[in-house]
Amino acid sequence: MKLAISGKGGVGKTTLSALLAQAYADVGREVLAVDADPSPCLAGALGFPDELRAQLKPIAEMDALIEERTGAKPGSIGGFFTINPRVDDIPERFSVLHRGVRLLESGSVDLGGSGCICPEGAMLNTLFTHLIFRDDDVLILDMYAGVEHLGRATVDFVDAMLIVVEPTRRSLGTARQIKKLANDIGLDRLWLVGNKIRNEDESNFVAAESPGIPVLGFLPADLGVQEADRLGIPVYDHVPALKIAAAKMAEKLVER
Repeated sequence: MKLAISGKGGVGKTTLSALLAQAYADVGREVLAVDADPSPCLAGALGFPDELRAQLKPIAEMDALIEERTGAKPGSIGGFFTINPRVDDIPERFSVLHRGVRLLESGSVDLGGSGCICPEGAMLNTLFTHLIFRDDDVLILDMYAGVEHLGRATVDFVDAMLIVVEPTRRSLGTARQIKKLANDIGLDRLWLVGNKIRNEDESNFVAAESPGIPVLGFLPADLGVQEADRLGIPVYDHVPALKIAAAKMAEKLVER
């Protein structure tokens, strides 16, 4: 099962990604989580220890590796380079494993509409294509904020996209944009997840104002999320209400 997590910046995409990744790992599924944000923070949300986090570096920033595999320096213009470099060893070689979750930081580059004609773009495009065909039990992509990645068609292979929203019209407006762009590339398996929900009125608002996207579930507002980040511990362990809500959503996705 391959899942992409999207939404407006700051709505809680990384929190949901961490919760689902750990929920699946705890029931024995093999999980590969990919942090595709240019400012990766999924390792922190998962509570990876410092020694493991120190081993992580976004693939898009590995200039020597990109030059080795493509034959050209990142940022270079013109010349020849390999557009399908070898990437099969990257998920294991550059990821770290903790509590059943294997984590890889891909980073991002400005890929443009159909793909950036640059060495780093070729590297990431080939990596994402490789991830399609891996036999990982569960693949979770924590996408960066906004809707640009949909224009780049990097997630058109996922089994479902989860769009995280807050109970605000602005957040739901972004969800509407994401739905349109997702549909444009043929992705119509979308779910809405309401985050930072304080009461029934807010959950009802999200459901009523959803742009035609079924609601997968809700994550309650809890100051324990910020506290977990400050303490450097997994939100999954620190906030029981979110752990329970995420487990229900994980089960629902498997059923569907």
